[in-house]
Amino acid sequence: MKIDLTDSTASKINKALVQGRRAIGTPAIGMVLTLVIVTDEENAYDALKAANEASREHPSRTLVVIRRVSRSPRDRTKSRLDAEVRLGAEAGTGETVVLRLYGEVVDHADSVVLPLLLPDAPVVVWWPVNSPLDPAKDPLGALAQRRVTDTYSAEAPVRELNARADAYAPGDTDLSWTRITPWRSMLAAALDQVVCDVSAVEVEGEEFNPSCELLAMWLADRLNVPVKRSQSAGPGLTAVRMETTCGPIVLDRADGSLATLSIDGQPDRAVALKRRETSELIAEELRRLDPDDTYASALRYGVDRLNTSSGEAPGETPAATAVKTAAKAPAKKAATKAAASAPAKKAASK
Repeated sequence: MKIDLTDSTASKINKALVQGRRAIGTPAIGMVLTLVIVTDEENAYDALKAANEASREHPSRTLVVIRRVSRSPRDRTKSRLDAEVRLGAEAGTGETVVLRLYGEVVDHADSVVLPLLLPDAPVVVWWPVNSPLDPAKDPLGALAQRRVTDTYSAEAPVRELNARADAYAPGDTDLSWTRITPWRSMLAAALDQVVCDVSAVEVEGEEFNPSCELLAMWLADRLNVPVKRSQSAGPGLTAVRMETTCGPIVLDRADGSLATLSIDGQPDRAVALKRRETSELIAEELRRLDPDDTYASALRYGVDRLNTSSGEAPGETPAATAVKTAAKAPAKKAATKAAASAPAKKAASK
């Protein structure tokens, strides 16, 4: 069931929700939380599809906030709220309200969302793209117990990780961190099978991939050993190699779906380690609403500290350092030629 409301208010939207529930024969509210998705028109469809699939595991009221920017200066001063209420098969196992904000109301999205939150239920805010630098201080983020961002969608993911560390507050999390949950579980299980000390680690994956950086930071933080970050063609994370006193431990995933776990003295094992869909990532984040202390510890370890311990310039990945070195090489060569030709020019002038 779908109800369209033009130039509406929060009160009219709540009435439409009640009428819709009665019309489809489910007057009781059986939802466990409110999921607020803050996105743009371009990414709204994919985000809502992922949320609907996740609602099968976590029935929730989903509020999609889309800020529409008017092209005409005259229209920017006119405040308007258009809503689309979806119930039943249109909204998975919960209910969905798509909010399109125009004019001055764009800057007051929290005032629109607040009356639509489920009473006495947790609130989760998710920014699929264009997340704020400090989610906890964002007006919508301040309403939530958990705030979900995705540094993978940022233009400069590594720089975004540094900003996340500076602005971290309990309840913040990142889908780039959620993507490496199977890797962390598998590596921890591998170390449980041997009695030895880890001396060095290498994490291999795509250049500027925040999940690779976070996994390297987590290993460096938990094992307190040097971690080298190397690049590959991907997709995503491709391998983790740990040097131990009992021999090497390697988790290698070359094709993005099936990995091979190699432990010295044991036969190689095939491990299902496929890249997961966004709906699976969101469903995992909605399972726990308490602060993720492990993520906070890894994030605070910092990209700068990781790269410095690996011999790289602070704030840069090894690839960025290589690019800068290559860029400087021609300039140095030209300067050397100029210095060598200077005495000859001086002698010629004499």
